[in-house]
Amino acid sequence: MLRIVGKEPIFHTGLLLAGEVDPDHIRRQLVRWTNAGKIYQLRRGLYALASPYQQVKPHPFLVANQLVRPSYVSLQSALAYYGIIPEYVPVTTSVTSDRPQEFDTPLGKYRFRRVKKERFFAFNLVDLGKGQEAYLASPEKALLDLVYLHPGGDSISYLQSLRLQNLEQFAPTALNEIAEKSDSPKLKRAAKHILRITIEETDYEDLS
Repeated sequence: MLRIVGKEPIFHTGLLLAGEVDPDHIRRQLVRWTNAGKIYQLRRGLYALASPYQQVKPHPFLVANQLVRPSYVSLQSALAYYGIIPEYVPVTTSVTSDRPQEFDTPLGKYRFRRVKKERFFAFNLVDLGKGQEAYLASPEKALLDLVYLHPGGDSISYLQSLRLQNLEQFAPTALNEIAEKSDSPKLKRAAKHILRITIEETDYEDLS
């Protein structure tokens, strides 16, 4: 197993079932290794090596992408990654077009919020280092996802409570395009408030 998956941060059962192997034997071994603390089961069919066998530490965003597909990291986790909110986020938060779910794994806690399929856009594949990649919302989409999913999220008072910083990362055109494409009055109102806050915080002369 170490020869096959030793350099993988996480792995699926299918990786061990390739070739001429006995599937039942492999599954029994996975149960034994999990019970012995040699590997972690993250969900059915998804595993990670435990210490001291782990060679590559899995990035939480990579784990999140693999726990639920399709999904992308967004909300507080993406905003903290970009440095737009100052708080440390102990739970990795993502958005999915599937049902909402939560996972409490040996590698951390993961929460998935649901949005409609037509609002499942504006995310990119990001290099996390050490050969790991994950889908991550753009700064503008991460904030608008949070606004959309939070009651009263489009209010000035709520946006100010987030203590937004490093707002030069926001592209006004992208913010407005996402709000328009979402066809949500709530997000359109929020976009105007966010641009106002951005102007006040960054003293931009031209945000057109």
